[in-house]
Amino acid sequence: MTGRVLVGVKRVIDYAVKIRVKPDQSGVVTDGVKHSMNPFCEIAVEEAVKMKEKKLIKEVVAVSCGPQQAQETIRTALAMGADRGIHVEVTGKDYENLGPLQVAKIFAALAKKEEAQLVILGKQAIDDDCNQTGQMTAALLDWPQGTFASEVTMEGDKLKVVREIDGGLETIKINIPAVLTADLRLNTPRYATLPNIMKAKKKKIANMKPADLSVDIVSRLEVLKVEEPPQREAGMKVETVEDLVAKLKEGGTI
Repeated sequence: MTGRVLVGVKRVIDYAVKIRVKPDQSGVVTDGVKHSMNPFCEIAVEEAVKMKEKKLIKEVVAVSCGPQQAQETIRTALAMGADRGIHVEVTGKDYENLGPLQVAKIFAALAKKEEAQLVILGKQAIDDDCNQTGQMTAALLDWPQGTFASEVTMEGDKLKVVREIDGGLETIKINIPAVLTADLRLNTPRYATLPNIMKAKKKKIANMKPADLSVDIVSRLEVLKVEEPPQREAGMKVETVEDLVAKLKEGGTI
């Protein structure tokens, strides 16, 4: 395969940041908070770059949907080895309500426009944990999908994908074009070196809006309230099994 790969790179609150809920419970606090690329998207970028290094594909295009700051995430992907970027600008309420279906519509439209042979996404984002965008993109394109991929091998005009499932590992073969979603054990993403960070500044990022792709991003979902999880109650130690049973009965557990 000597085609083009689209890779999704989502800007999320950094994994090391403690999440705070807004006082009005309309969402989480994002202003003044460190953001970075979604870790599963980093794995997706690494896999696409490795494919290019093996000369299995000819171009890696990093795509991000969001406000102007999303370009920083695209630059990170370019420093990791992507060839160019596409920033689909979504701001304000549209961005706050942007969900998997809206992003999938954008990726499906871009895949057709760019004549991509593969779309590689992280299996989920660490902010909403939806795990839906890859599956929806495949459905909209009517392409095969290899989700939760922990190993991907090119075999002629097919892909062999080892999937992580509840019962262990499942191996499938799918036709190309296809949609892949990257699981944690697919690879270890490289660090962007300083020379590559400098080179990334010269790589092109195309800017467009959903309307340019004839995509409707109006959300059919409404978030009613966001709450922090309840405080975990302190545990206790018991000396004997009899004490344990008594405490469980006291708490109504048994």
